[in-house]
Amino acid sequence: MARQTEYIQLSKEEQSSLKTFFRSGNSSNRQQTRARILDLLAKKTTPPEIARLLGCSTMTVYNVKRRFLREGFDAALSERERSGKPPVISGEERARITALACSSAPLGHARWTLRRLADKAVELGFVQTISHAWVKQILKKTL
Repeated sequence: MARQTEYIQLSKEEQSSLKTFFRSGNSSNRQQTRARILDLLAKKTTPPEIARLLGCSTMTVYNVKRRFLREGFDAALSERERSGKPPVISGEERARITALACSSAPLGHARWTLRRLADKAVELGFVQTISHAWVKQILKKTL
């Protein structure tokens, strides 16, 4: 026997929030999609039908529904913070490498190369290790 779909119920306040949300147009496409998913779930539309109507996957519908049931209305509409990798090189270290690149080139050389900058930054103790490609990224963002 097929499993029955559990629908959600929105309070009057949540329904009015959704209407305002749709009219404002100040939100991202992802938030609009989540809001429409909640609206259609409240209108007793099945998740596969919602996925077809909105052009998203059924897992997206189930994820929004599960988040609404566990964490509430606001959490279902918004995105969680993404962890990401913390910066490896601090701002002070970036500034030192940039200052080094702006200084005069070492004796016997006409200019700084990326590899020479990376080697000198390690030699001077600015950083433990750094590649020439990373030096390029630092300089690209500052110069």
